[in-house]
Formats: sequence, structure tokens, C-alpha cells
Amino acid sequence: MNKLLLAIIIAIMVLSPIYSASTNSGDPGFAITYGETTYNNPSYKNTVINYFESRTNRNLDEANTEVITASEVNKVSKDITGRTYPSDQIFSCAMVDLSNSQGIKVVVDESKITVVTSKMYATALKSTGIESGYVVVTSPVSATGESALTGVMKSYEIAVGTPIPEEAKKAATDELYTESQIADQTGQDPDKIADLFDQVKQEVQEQNLQDPAQIKVIVINIAATLNINLTDEQAQQIADAIANSQKAQSSLTDFKNQLESATQQASDSQGIINQIINYFQGLIDYIMSFI
Repeated sequence: MNKLLLAIIIAIMVLSPIYSASTNSGDPGFAITYGETTYNNPSYKNTVINYFESRTNRNLDEANTEVITASEVNKVSKDITGRTYPSDQIFSCAMVDLSNSQGIKVVVDESKITVVTSKMYATALKSTGIESGYVVVTSPVSATGESALTGVMKSYEIAVGTPIPEEAKKAATDELYTESQIADQTGQDPDKIADLFDQVKQEVQEQNLQDPAQIKVIVINIAATLNINLTDEQAQQIADAIANSQKAQSSLTDFKNQLESATQQASDSQGIINQIINYFQGLIDYIMSFI
């Protein structure tokens, strides 16, 4: 019994400073944005928190949080979608964790987000230089998910500590909206349309093109290989959206550099925390061996 007591005291003494050092609020690289309607409704907010908790092992209290307002959504979307949202219609919420440095993983609550898929978000985010991180998108009520991109981008800005240029935000929003429209008009699987955008962007980037006429030729050719029938107008819409995305790339240098640095820091930090957890488990096992 004396040995057991001694082991417990040693464990407490060793772990106390480690634990206090590892628990901090506002963890860099971890951010949550709440739509203002959701944030102001306790029931809605609780629903969203429960979903986020079911999709991460992180403590949500450690996340940097911010509320997305209708004015922020409208600033980006009004000239693209033609829609503006009142303050009681901003439901979508997003969580971003930069500690996932192995590419980008997007989880969408398909029971609430009805139009935009994980792949569509990932494709649009690439237009802002984002190709890594763990993203979760949800809403307390049914929503198309188009306006949620504003919250996702804001979450990245918070996690990175650097704003995404407005030109790039609008290009990404335009791209996502165009994807949604083309998927609806053609009746194609939205992920197949996202594949089309991905492949076109890859070829456009390799050739360093910005001319919509040249991009349109690539759109038509790749659409044919994917068995996607597009009208001339639809091919032009896609070409215009991707051209805008290409033009925005030159403005993203600073954000991309900061994103890379923040991702590395978040990944390293989470690795240390995992080591602490493993160490803690080892001490528990050691203590239990005395019983």
C-alpha cells in the first residue's frame, strides 16, 4: 500500500506541470465559426456542438471561436449568387483543425447539408490555396451549404492568423456556386462535377492559363472523358469560374506561406499532446501494477 501511495504522489507531481502546460484556451490552429442565428439560439448551438464533439477528440473549449454574420456572408455572395441573407438565416457552422497535415479532409453533416458535398468544399478551398486540414461542416437545420463556405474560410483565417484575400474568397464562392448549379442542371452526381473542376484546374495550372476561351476548350474535353454533357453556356460558366480562380492565385502567396507554417506548428503541437497522453497512460499502467 505504501508503494502504491508513493507511485500516485509521484505521478501527480510529474503530471501537474505537463497537464497545465498542455491545456490552454484559444489553441492556435483550431477554430470554430458559428452562424449568427445558430449562436444566438442555445438549442441550435448545442446541436452543433454535439455534432462537432462526435467528429473530433479535441476539447472544443480550446478552439478559437467567432460568429459569422449575415453581412459577412452577403459581402462575398451577393455579387455571385444574387442572394442576400437576413440575420435570422445564418445557420451553417464550421470547425477547422490544422493539426491534420496529410492533405485536406472535409466531413459534411449530410443529414443537414443538402447540396454541397465534402468534395465540393475541398475543390473550392483549393482555389484559396487550402490543401490541408480537417474540416467539419454542419447546421442545426436543413441548409444547402453554399453559404457555409464563408464560415469555413473564416475558420481557416482564424486558425492561420492571416486573412484570405477578398479576390480569392469570391473566386472560391463563385466556383462552389457554379458547381452546385451545374450539378443541378445536368442531374450529375455533385462529386462528379467536383472531379470535373479538379481535373480542369489541374491542367489549367500546369499550362498557367487565365484566358476563359482557352480554359473552355479544356472544360469541354475533360467533360467528354467523364461523360458529362454540357451546353455551351455551362462550359463557359465553368471556364469563367476557373479563370477567376486562376487570376486570384497571385494574391495568395502570403496566406499560403502562413498556412504552411501554422499547419506545421499545429501538427507538432498535437504530436506533443499525444506523447503526453501516452506518457500519462503509461504511468497509470505502472500505478495499477501495484494494486
